[in-house]
Amino acid sequence: MFEGLVRWAGGAVFVLALLVCAYSFIAVWSTSAPFDAAAIAIDVVLFSAFAAHHSVFARDPVKRWLTRLVPERLVRSVYVWLASLLLIGVCAAWQPVGGEIYRIRGWQAIALAVVQLAGVLIIAGAVRAIDALDLAGIRPHASTDSLQFRGPYRWVRHPLYLGWLLATFGPAHMTGDRLVFAGISLFYLVIAVPFEERSLIGTFGEQYLRYRELVRWRIVPYVY
Repeated sequence: MFEGLVRWAGGAVFVLALLVCAYSFIAVWSTSAPFDAAAIAIDVVLFSAFAAHHSVFARDPVKRWLTRLVPERLVRSVYVWLASLLLIGVCAAWQPVGGEIYRIRGWQAIALAVVQLAGVLIIAGAVRAIDALDLAGIRPHASTDSLQFRGPYRWVRHPLYLGWLLATFGPAHMTGDRLVFAGISLFYLVIAVPFEERSLIGTFGEQYLRYRELVRWRIVPYVY
């Protein structure tokens, strides 16, 4: 029962972190305050702490070390707890960058809104394919889980990241804060994906190598 409470509470914190991040991006970072270049360095450090956790704790040696501290069936939940709290911390401690990059109106703004909506739908499709409860650490991860080929995983190998980039780079009103957040995300993903795929090869072996030949693009079709 205790483990179930830990997993479900972690799932709730996971959802809360996503809501806090969405609120920050949509509402808090929509203001065009005076530009503060020094804030960018602070925000890079903040996001790097979240990104480092996302990469380091996803590595198999770290997972094995973590099993010495918590039961193996709770490793995913602990990962989700830490990642969620770090994301909330990033949003709470974010230093306003300010500045306005551009503000697009009219049909172009509608087109960009469609781009953002497409990003959200791609994320939803990817989550549906891999199991939302597993992603949130609620359902114990099964070592026999198979590689996913469904939905947006037929287009790119990391559709969650594609959706994230479309959503963060798509606003018709691009402020300094939104651009810095989107830019740091892009920089991190480009660096992290090769390491993540190395772990996937270690987990799925030839199956993932065949999948990589079938689906050529990592995040953005015909680009990367």
